[in-house]
Amino acid sequence: MQVKFTPTDNHRLANLCGVLDENLRQIETALNVNIARRGEVFNLTGPDPQVERAALLLKDFYQRARKPLDIDDIQLALVEVAHKPEPSEETEDNMPVLMTRRQGLHGRTARQNQYIRQIQEHDITFGIGPAGTGKTYLAVAGAVDALERDLVKRIVLVRPAVEAGERLGFLPGDLVQKVDPYLRPLYDALYDLMGFDKATRAFERQVIEIAPLAFMRGRTLNHAFIILDEAQNSTPEQMKMFLTRIGFGSKAVVTGDITQIDLARGQKSGLVEARQILRDVRGIAFTEFRNDDVVRHPLVARIIDAYDAWQQASGAKDSHGD
Repeated sequence: MQVKFTPTDNHRLANLCGVLDENLRQIETALNVNIARRGEVFNLTGPDPQVERAALLLKDFYQRARKPLDIDDIQLALVEVAHKPEPSEETEDNMPVLMTRRQGLHGRTARQNQYIRQIQEHDITFGIGPAGTGKTYLAVAGAVDALERDLVKRIVLVRPAVEAGERLGFLPGDLVQKVDPYLRPLYDALYDLMGFDKATRAFERQVIEIAPLAFMRGRTLNHAFIILDEAQNSTPEQMKMFLTRIGFGSKAVVTGDITQIDLARGQKSGLVEARQILRDVRGIAFTEFRNDDVVRHPLVARIIDAYDAWQQASGAKDSHGD
């Protein structure tokens, strides 16, 4: 397929292609196509559906190319077109939007929008799926949104402090310093969504609180937005304890990836058990993310797919060997 932009606008073409044609390389990698450019003419080769998407994307980027294109915008747009969208009634008018420092923040996939809506409409929401699907980031965005709208009085960040054989007591420092490394992804999201200075002030005023899962016992949290991250590393007893901490006017979001459990061999995951026990409990919502919900560098979804395919092939080979 050939895409031609006339009359020729060299400034737009330069912005469209990026430095050393980096933007074109991003499109090629994400959509598995080849793009050959000569001046204002782009020749696209590859599978027909992917070539059509690449052509539409080039035309869209060309319209935006009055100024240099940001690599984040390129990669986010690639995520949205890399897979065929699921049937959805989402439009710009009814799409859930979150009030954060990032103007107009919304989901990039149908399941992400479903997740945001469930967070807004339910007191307890579970987000389960692979890395990069926005489980934690959108949960933090939902918390910031609720705080900005004065729906809650504080945000409580909770995470199991046991990973890959390490335990809380082996780390130096006070409670905050001990748990700090485990909560770094939540910090990163907060700083991005609130700004560093505002988030720091919120920590100082204890509007945002750090609470290791092991220290949640005996508490009742009212008018709070509570996030339990990496919940696959909680035990069934810890999960039940956490879910029963919810007080009046509070919301809770539980996130985790059941394919990355770091508990001791033979130890059950509280997240896996909760998914089975609470699936049909009214007032609790579940969003199950998949690989095509990954919103990171376009290669991340391919890496996940490649690992899944390898594991399935290895499993089949092992079963034949038996």
